Amino acid sequence: MQNEFMQTITNSMTPKFAVSYLRVSSRGQAERGGGDDEGFSIPAQREANKKKAHAMGAIIGKEFVDRGASARSADRPELKEMLEYIKDNSDRVDYVIVHKVDRLARNRGDDVDISRALREANVQLVSASESIDETPAGMLLHGIMSSIAEFYSQNLATEVKKGMDGKGMNGGTICKAPLGYVNVRKTDELGREYRTVELDEGRAPLIKRAFEEYATGQWTVCALAEQLAAQGLTTRPTPRIPSAQIDRGALNKILVNPYYKGTVVYKGVEYDGNHEPLVDKEIWQAVQDILKSRINGERTREHPHFLKGSLFCRKCGSRMIVTHSKSRSGVIYPYYVCSGRHSKREDCDQKSVLIEEVERRVEEMYEHYSLDPQVRTLLEEAMIESIKRSEQQFEIEKVSLLREKSKLEQKRRKLLEAHYDDAIPLELLKSEQMQITGSLALIEQKLRIHSTEHELVVGDLQKALDSIEDCGRTYRLADSHIKRLINQAICEKIWVESGGKVSTELNELFKVVLQPIEDSVVAYNVARLEGRYSLADFLKKASNHISNFFGCGLNMRQVVDLCTVQPKNY
Repeated sequence: MQNEFMQTITNSMTPKFAVSYLRVSSRGQAERGGGDDEGFSIPAQREANKKKAHAMGAIIGKEFVDRGASARSADRPELKEMLEYIKDNSDRVDYVIVHKVDRLARNRGDDVDISRALREANVQLVSASESIDETPAGMLLHGIMSSIAEFYSQNLATEVKKGMDGKGMNGGTICKAPLGYVNVRKTDELGREYRTVELDEGRAPLIKRAFEEYATGQWTVCALAEQLAAQGLTTRPTPRIPSAQIDRGALNKILVNPYYKGTVVYKGVEYDGNHEPLVDKEIWQAVQDILKSRINGERTREHPHFLKGSLFCRKCGSRMIVTHSKSRSGVIYPYYVCSGRHSKREDCDQKSVLIEEVERRVEEMYEHYSLDPQVRTLLEEAMIESIKRSEQQFEIEKVSLLREKSKLEQKRRKLLEAHYDDAIPLELLKSEQMQITGSLALIEQKLRIHSTEHELVVGDLQKALDSIEDCGRTYRLADSHIKRLINQAICEKIWVESGGKVSTELNELFKVVLQPIEDSVVAYNVARLEGRYSLADFLKKASNHISNFFGCGLNMRQVVDLCTVQPKNY
């Protein structure tokens, strides 16, 4: 009896052992002090829990802290460790102290599970700011506070989602702006703070240049990333990751992001953004087309040659690539071979051709396309006159295009309104948006053509004629770099046929220029090179062909080519 009495006295004099649990939802709360109940920091919660333990005559022997963890889930490392600690030390732990019940759980189901685990360990839950205990009234208050916490959490999530939906649908930037833009806070005339997005003065010009350069088709993503890095384009630093030079992966993400053309994508739906576009839609689309065409990858060629990239096998359509063969005497001979046959992707029997032979044949090809100055004059005068006659027709069509554009934009607005009212599903909206966007892009292209000044079209036409007037001699005397540029400017593809013969598929602009007399020009130049030609007969034939072809004016497709395909300088 005396021993039991002494044990009771000892227990009453021994301080109770408490465990303190602290939690904040964000890293910012973990670092700052003070604030309202929702924003209490770790230091503030720690101080409140210590005061509560002191008032109860207990000491805090163990502390568990979850920094930046949501209470909507019980899947928190420190919470799990605390429950394991209590289970292993149930004979020692008397209390679990929290600043508020919602620090422990904001989900009623999790709260019930945690409370059950504490009761099974004979540990009492104590709130530093709420009067909860093991009495019926205290348990009722605990249940009410837990339900209120769950309601608060769910209601807050709903309100945040509603705000994000509204901002996204109105073209706002919901998250961190991509590289080239910066998120800023401003104050309006009434002193109210608002958040917006502005161009990053240091990075925006380089990213704009990235789109413009890649749209030329002359760069790989890797090579362009190296060039931009050399010019000083870096990623943004974060608290954990320092700023670094732009690399291939980061640049690829930039090039495919529609944000840079002024479009915000929210929940898979495109909206016109409120931010300033870095590039126009045509350049952005040109970049996407090039990326799509290179979906199998890009690489730097192992064997550089000015005809690489321009030569294709006529039999199977594969590119011609450079290879080398060594003779028994040790002499190395460079050849062009069909990549389809070389890799065995195609059942092609195209024989390899010496590079020297291909070069000679391509020079002959340009000799065959050279224009006599008098023929060039006939062709130029006929095309300019034809363009003038077409201007009136274009003005009539321009009115129709503007009307169609207005209808499509109105249709897009109605689709969005129907989606907001849950009248049409998201997938249907996305499908309709794609069709409307494509139609609008085509209309914009045609309107841009109509807005092109007559003098500019004529100027481009004259440059194209300058390129081919004496292209045989120009190509023959040019160095390798200029020859490559001439091939890219004039030829879409150069076909290598059996026996090493070559033919060409002209670029769109030169198709329009040479279409009425292409066969006659080739035949005339072949005869001229063989010393059997009559310039007078050829001029008469060419004049008739040109007059018949352009007599009714250029059609729309041809004018599109003249306005949109710019001749490359070399």
